[in-house]
This record gives sequence, C-alpha cells and structure tokens, in this order.
Amino acid sequence: MTQPVEKITSRLRGTLSVAGAIEAFLDPCLILLWLVAMAWWIGLPYDPQFALSAVLVFALTYPGNVALTDTPLALIGKCIVTASTVLAGLALLGYASGTLQHVPRHVLLPGFAILPLLLFIGHLVARATLPLLLRLTDSQSTVVVCGVNDTGAGLAAQFLSNPYYGVRFLGYFDDRERHRLLQLGERPLLGTFDQLGSYVREHRVDRIYMALPMATQPRIVKMLDDLKDSTASIYFAPDIFVTDLINGRFDTVAGMPVVAVRETPFSGLNSLVKRLEDVVLSSLALLVSAPLLVAIAIGVRLTSPGPALFLQRRYGLDGRDIVVYKFRTMTVAEDGAGTFTAAQKGDRRITRFGQFLRRTSLDELPQVINVLQGRMSLVGPRPHVVAMNEQFRKLISGYMLRHKVKPGITGLAQVRGFRGGDDLDEMTKRISSDIEYLRNWTLGMDLWILMRTVVTVLGDKKAY
Repeated sequence: MTQPVEKITSRLRGTLSVAGAIEAFLDPCLILLWLVAMAWWIGLPYDPQFALSAVLVFALTYPGNVALTDTPLALIGKCIVTASTVLAGLALLGYASGTLQHVPRHVLLPGFAILPLLLFIGHLVARATLPLLLRLTDSQSTVVVCGVNDTGAGLAAQFLSNPYYGVRFLGYFDDRERHRLLQLGERPLLGTFDQLGSYVREHRVDRIYMALPMATQPRIVKMLDDLKDSTASIYFAPDIFVTDLINGRFDTVAGMPVVAVRETPFSGLNSLVKRLEDVVLSSLALLVSAPLLVAIAIGVRLTSPGPALFLQRRYGLDGRDIVVYKFRTMTVAEDGAGTFTAAQKGDRRITRFGQFLRRTSLDELPQVINVLQGRMSLVGPRPHVVAMNEQFRKLISGYMLRHKVKPGITGLAQVRGFRGGDDLDEMTKRISSDIEYLRNWTLGMDLWILMRTVVTVLGDKKAY
C-alpha cells in the first residue's frame, strides 16, 4: 500500500463516528473508573484534590492512542505506556501534595499493577462487542468507491478487512474497462461514473468515497450534479494527500472553506496546553537543578579557560534566529552561523570535563532558561546550528517543516537514538522522526518522551 493510501485510511476513524468515539474515549473512561475505584478502596475523599487528579488523568489520555486495528503486540505496548504515563503523573501530583505518603503501599502497588491489565481487557471487550453491536443495531453503512487507483484500492481494503468501521463495501465505479484496472482484482465493478447516480438511488447507498485526481474536476462536478437528489454522504479522498500533511485539516477564512496542508499542531487550545506544560515543568526543573547548574558552571570555569556558558545561534519557530544556551564543552566557541564542524569521536576541541557533560547531556541544562523565555520547548525537534540547517535543507526533502514548532531540549528523534553529527542517513532518520512528532503530538506523547529521555541519556553510548 502506498504512502498516500496510508494517510487516507488512517483518517477513516475520524469520519466513522462509532469506532472513532470508542478509540478517543475508551482509555479516559476506563482510567477515570479505575481512579474512582482506587479512591473508594483506599478511603480517599472525592475532594478538590481528587477532581484535580481526574482532570490530569483525562488530559493525559484524551484522545486515546490505541486503534481498534492495532495488532495485539502493539495493543499491549500502548496499554503499558498509557498506564505508565498516568501513574507517573499521579505519583508526581501525590508527592507534591503530600497525599502519596499516606497511602498504604500494600494497597497502592496492586492497584497500580491492575491498570494496564484493565486497559488491555477493556480493549479486547470493545473489539469483541463492537462488530456485534453494529449488526444488532443495524448501524452498518453501505459504501461505494469512485476511482480504481491506489487510494481507492486502499479504502476498499480497509472496508473489507476491518469490521470496526461498520460499513459494507458494495464495489467500484470507474469509466475505464475492467482489463485496464490493475487494482480491481476480484472486487466488483458496479458501472461507469454516469451510472453512479441511478445506482445510489436504487440501492440506497449511504456513503460515496471519491478517490479521483484533481485533474478530473469537470467529471467530479458532473457526478455531484447527478447526485443532488440522493441522500448519500459524499467524501473526497483526492490526490492532495500525495504531499506530506502536517496537521492537515479543514478551516474557514471569512466564510470561505480552505484546507490546511501544513500547519503547526500547536494552535488554539493546544498552544495553551503546550505552553503550560513548558512553564510548569521547566520551572520545577530549574528549581530542582539550581545547585547542579552552579556546580557545573564552576567546574567548566576551573577546568578550561573561557566562559561557563556557550551562546549559539540556531533556528527557532518558523525559522527565526534564536540564541540557545549551553554549558561550554570545547576550547572553542563557534557560533555556527558560517562554517561549522560537528563534534567527532576523539575530537581534541572537547575538554575532559566537557566530554563528561556531553555524554550525560548535562551541557543542555541551561536550555531550561530558553524554555521559560518562550524560545524553546521541553519537547520538540532539536535545534541545529545555522550552518547545518543551510546544509541539510538542500539535501533532505521537508527538512524545514521541523521549524513549524519551537525547538526542544529533547525530542522523538533523540529517544530513538538519532543523535547529532553530520551523517546524511542519520539526519534523514532524525527529520523523519521530527515530522512524525508534528503529525501525532499529544500531551501524553510529550510526557512519554521526557521519561524515555532519562533512560536514553543514561544508556547513551553514541555521545562524544
């Protein structure tokens, strides 16, 4: 299946409301029920502290990240990650409020262990009952696909193989002869585009998916005109999806409909949530690490001549220049605006103390101040020096899309081990992870990356 088809079919759950609603609300509802049961079991009151915990749980888990089509192994992994994220958030809240120390361990630990199992069982039950529920309530919709191509074939394959969408695929419409339709296979060809209107009315088709290229606009207009007296819902799956969509969505400008093809995920409420996350967590990090920051600054000054802090120009949000703070780890302080030589293994420019800072990523700690200033975020694509940006934006397609959000102290690429350097293959993997982060951002994803960062840094053998 081609990449455009995957982008189309991955959005089907949003248009098919029952499956989409279950995927969005199942995890939050199960965890809220678990939270109520835990409070009753332990004997905690349903007070403002409990309400705050409930809000935190919902924020961390809505919308759910488990798809009904996930494999069993993926389901297990996602249930564990979701449960771990929730438990870590509740533990931090309980520690900060002093509630955690009053909870008996013999009650707390079994209750925590139950959560991932509850999520797993809940999803299994949903998968087993949803197809039956759709049949009993006669909620299945009949659909046809216009256009036998990669996109249309991908849609049909999803309809035929997935019982959770609640649809019955009837067949294709296309003007070409059957022997020219390589993607058709054994699936039914119901007729030409001119026959679509009469077929839809006669067979009471519920939904029509038009998988046609933009070049066929006159044909599409005629088909829409033929369908004016039918009640079928019509969906477009055009070849606009052959490009990389970043937070693609429909919007309006002065009442005129427009399609966002590439947009930041941090707009509206998401922007506020992201900023609150940065301010709260970076303030706590700065408070906790203040003695360490002072100790490192003294260590840098005592072990090599020069300033403790190293200021470097990098690209920030929308490609604007920002100044990033780091502890100096080298005998030089290159700004990176012109030529730049990335650190190599055994690099003589790196001081002995600097080597320790780089291996543990402690040299990045001053960037917490950048986060409080609003120049950076705790989680996001790592900022590269200006010279490196100018080099790789010409070599990697979509490189500059990573600048649709603020750069981060850590990111998805870093926890996957794609760290620094000027290797084209490694950089390509890093950019791919950055764009994946832009497409799939959630608050829970940020917290997972922050927790994974600690593990990754401690076990990092690639830093030098």
